[in-house]
Amino acid sequence: MAASETRSARFDPSAERIARVYAQAILEAADAAACRGEVIEELEAFVRDVLPGVPGAAAVFGSPKVTVEQKEAVINKVAGGRLRPTTVHALCVLARHGRLGIVAEVAAAARTLDDEQSGRRRAVFTTAVTLADADRLRIVEEVSGAVGSALSPSFVVDPDIIGGLVVRIGDTVYDQSIASGLFKLAGNLHRRTIHEIQYGRDRLTSA
Repeated sequence: MAASETRSARFDPSAERIARVYAQAILEAADAAACRGEVIEELEAFVRDVLPGVPGAAAVFGSPKVTVEQKEAVINKVAGGRLRPTTVHALCVLARHGRLGIVAEVAAAARTLDDEQSGRRRAVFTTAVTLADADRLRIVEEVSGAVGSALSPSFVVDPDIIGGLVVRIGDTVYDQSIASGLFKLAGNLHRRTIHEIQYGRDRLTSA
């Protein structure tokens, strides 16, 4: 189970449809190499962590004026040795077909297709404070059992939410009553937020 971060981007139906085609091909190649999960995670990490750290990389990937060879050189420079050969090959295929500019959409489509094919439902957990991995696992298991479905979770932090926890699955928002354990966890999160705020104030006062 991978817990991903949500991505905010302008919706482009055409890019989404094309991305699904490439994502399906990438998943099939990853299945042949028995590394589907790893490839999906590496594509997401490439978009989330690698591209923002390489100045001008996104512009180079999306520019029709940059040759395929130049784009592949950049891919090998920033991803070579860090990503699996299957992932690097997928990026190079996108470059050869002039689709590297929608790599973010392809990564998102790969995750969505994997969820659909595995029978998982996308779930967004909004919490008032950042959760430890153990707390994330526990809350996902609690909600999964309550709704009777495997979940593909992502987490968002919003200190202003009431009660400390909001769960959205598809178009449905669930309140804390879906499970007693969830209600207790939300209360703990709320109390932790208040404690952290008070602790910060005390430190400022005593400084």
